[in-house]
Amino acid sequence: MALIFRCILPSNPTKLILVIEDLTNSMDFTAIAGWGLPLLVVLAAVVFGYWILQRTLGQQPGQRLYRQLGQVLLTVLALIALTVVLPFATETRGQLLSLLGLVITAVIALSSTTFVSNAMAGITLKIIGSFHTGDFIRVADHFGRVRTKTLLHTEIQNEDRDTITLPNMFVITNPVTVVDQSGTLISADVGIGYDVHRRRIRECLLQAASSAGLTEAFTQVLQLGDYAVTYRVSGFLADPKNLVSKRSELRAQILDAMHQDGIEIMSPSIMNQRPVPPDHAFVPRDQQAETKPDMVTGKAERLMFDKADEAARLQKIRHQVQELEQQLKKLEAEDDEANALDIAWRRHQLNAQRAFLAQVDDPDSD
Repeated sequence: MALIFRCILPSNPTKLILVIEDLTNSMDFTAIAGWGLPLLVVLAAVVFGYWILQRTLGQQPGQRLYRQLGQVLLTVLALIALTVVLPFATETRGQLLSLLGLVITAVIALSSTTFVSNAMAGITLKIIGSFHTGDFIRVADHFGRVRTKTLLHTEIQNEDRDTITLPNMFVITNPVTVVDQSGTLISADVGIGYDVHRRRIRECLLQAASSAGLTEAFTQVLQLGDYAVTYRVSGFLADPKNLVSKRSELRAQILDAMHQDGIEIMSPSIMNQRPVPPDHAFVPRDQQAETKPDMVTGKAERLMFDKADEAARLQKIRHQVQELEQQLKKLEAEDDEANALDIAWRRHQLNAQRAFLAQVDDPDSD
């Protein structure tokens, strides 16, 4: 160790003092303080800004979109501030600021085909708020329940239980059909021959809709085809969560109602070339002995959209947490001893729901 110090330090202490004085004289501490202190302030402000974003939005479920926007804005402001405080010449600083402005302008100008386009579309979807987590939506040929909404993409779970990732630019440039949570109409089409009176068909279709659990049912004559008349029956479904099961059940009830009434379904036409007796009817035997239901209502949806259903449940809990926070603030502001028990109970509920969300919450959810 002593050998190392002898190699580094001058052998004469007087020479060491002279070397230190030369270094001190060559350094302009005033100039360093002039730009170093603002630089430290900017760096501290940036770190503090990121900490605030993580503290305020990072721990709150469903706030990832706002957190990402805040990080982007904070990064841009940090670049501008660093360009201003660093010891550049006035002309160089102006050129750097101009270059930074050109880069930002170019990114925005190219947003239709770049990363920024999906971010802008995500912001637009957030502002519009046409659909939320757990809603049934159809975008172009894709149908399913919304599982996640982020700044760049939207995830839906389809009827095969698979997750489809749709870029927000695709979502915003295509018509989006949203199934209303308050209820929707379910329809089914069927083709019947011209030899059956339409009033008879109407009664069977209305009976099928009623047996399927639909209300406010009505029928329509859609098309007078070459071989058959196309009818449509529609009914109101109050709980859209069973949408897929009810569609299947409605068609099954149409089959049962038509066959029990001896009506042949001729859509679109019968091309069977087998010789059959003239009195033969294409109606299956009555299965009255079968008491087991065709489908358990809601089972298909629970398997198909389990992730989207879980995301919707978490979204509901988030809203409950926000409502409890507002109620607690209001009760604490009143400072009434009579509300002490109510405050304690609501605080207990709030902590329990926060603990649950901390364990199962998806950080990508919105």
